This record gives sequence, structure tokens and C-alpha cells, in this order.
Amino acid sequence: MTPRLSIQPEPFDVAAEIAALTAELGGRAGAIVSFTGLCRDEDGQLAALELEHYPGMAEAEIGRVLDEAVTRWPLQGAVAIHRHGLIRPGEGIVLVLAASAHRSAAFEAASFLMDYLKTRAPFWKREHRADGTLGGWVEATEHDAAAAARW
Repeated sequence: MTPRLSIQPEPFDVAAEIAALTAELGGRAGAIVSFTGLCRDEDGQLAALELEHYPGMAEAEIGRVLDEAVTRWPLQGAVAIHRHGLIRPGEGIVLVLAASAHRSAAFEAASFLMDYLKTRAPFWKREHRADGTLGGWVEATEHDAAAAARW
């Protein structure tokens, strides 16, 4: 099983991605856990979130995290899609799929992947505010670091 990774500017279709993984697995999986991270409007204060990445480095780091998930849990499939560019409130930023024979491995692997994507994936986020101003670059929180530390 080779995990699938995409870093892309265009939106992803969650249902189509789940259907593709389901078809690829041909009935072998007992569970597919999905997580979709969305851009929030921050109570109407945010017009968009800008995500930048360093091509090549981002793919390599996310690939390492996917490979680690595959070695830690009995996964039959794993997908990570992360967007870059300008993302509007309500649009998907990240999609993680983890497929396994049993739900516990799929849930744990998906949670692991997201915790590490939040802290290790080399993306830089900047807020574009609704009033037309640019916000600062958004840092990972202590909560994010504590979540990743549990693994």
C-alpha cells in the first residue's frame, strides 16, 4: 500500500476522494475515517486564509508522516490532501483519509496525521481580514504542540 499525497491549489471533493479510496481497496477495508479541515471566518473577521509552502520540502515532510502512520497502524490506505493559495471561509484546507480493517486503527492514524500536519508540515498561513487588511502569519498553538506530543 502506497499512501497518496497531494498539495494543490484547487478544492478537493471529499466524497470523490472517499469513493476513489473505497474502489482502490476493493472491499478490504472495514473502516475509512476522514477528517476535513475548513477555513473559518473567525466571527466574520476573516475574508480568506493564504497558505504558502515550499514545494518539494512540504511533500517530503508530509510523505514522512504518512509513511510513519503506515508503519504504526495496520492501514490499508492513507490519503493526505493539503491546499495552498487563497482559501475562503467554508472551503476545505486539508483532507486526511485513513483506511483499515478496524475502526480504532483508522481513527488513531487519522488523528495522528492531523496532529502532525498541524505542527510539522511546512506551511505558512496569513490572514486576509474582511476589512481589507493583512493579518500576521499564524503560528501553531501550544494546544497543537501538546496534541502532537502525545504520539
